[in-house]
Amino acid sequence: MTNVFKFVTLRTSPRFLLYFNLLEVMPVSNEIGQESRQIAFYEGEFLVKALESEEEFRQAYHLRHRVFAEKLRWVPERNDQLESDVYDAWSTSIGLFSNQQLLGMVRMTPAPFPFMLESEFSGCLVGSHLVRKNLDTAEITRLAVDPAIADRGLSARLMRTIFKGMYQWTLANNIRYTYLVVENRLLRVVQRIGWPCHAIGAPVALPPADVLSVGALLDLDEFRSDAAAKRPEMLEWMHATEPVTTELVARG
Repeated sequence: MTNVFKFVTLRTSPRFLLYFNLLEVMPVSNEIGQESRQIAFYEGEFLVKALESEEEFRQAYHLRHRVFAEKLRWVPERNDQLESDVYDAWSTSIGLFSNQQLLGMVRMTPAPFPFMLESEFSGCLVGSHLVRKNLDTAEITRLAVDPAIADRGLSARLMRTIFKGMYQWTLANNIRYTYLVVENRLLRVVQRIGWPCHAIGAPVALPPADVLSVGALLDLDEFRSDAAAKRPEMLEWMHATEPVTTELVARG
């Protein structure tokens, strides 16, 4: 895998440069230094995999621009219509593809690397919560589905499949806890469909869009326990995957 394309679109603001300087001096054990274990599986006609190629990253950055710059206005629009940031350098992005077209994605950032929750989303850290930075912890960001998809049923199916991709990545990388920052109304939706995400503070209006958002922590052991008791078919589906083989790769 080449990471060249991941870096060429990064901005060089003082904060980004500070992060890279911190990474240079951060003590790194062998366990931390290992690359994340990647995933690839089929879910029906969809291919779910960690992004690798330049074209896959280009599609991801463009989708992120459409969602987070043009639609939600969480970040400024760019002339190249590619939304990327410094966190891409140490994160894994998981994409959902149909016929090599990216329809949705999520980004996973493992501890001890910097989280957006500690910087851009630090306004959600109200109260006494201390962010976990143990190796069993990761942050979920840039969760997105193609906004051009008008079919709500398909959009919901894609979102469920992206969550499955996220879950498979946590299994592969021994992650138990995941942080995320979502719109307050979306947190209730996520909770209703079986994910026990617990708010770590009160909802706050985050600039520049002033969207009422909340930070949350998901304990995947709690998810497995709850799902085994209340939604065993959901848990079985989350664990069942069709692996990618050379004979099947053309399907994605």
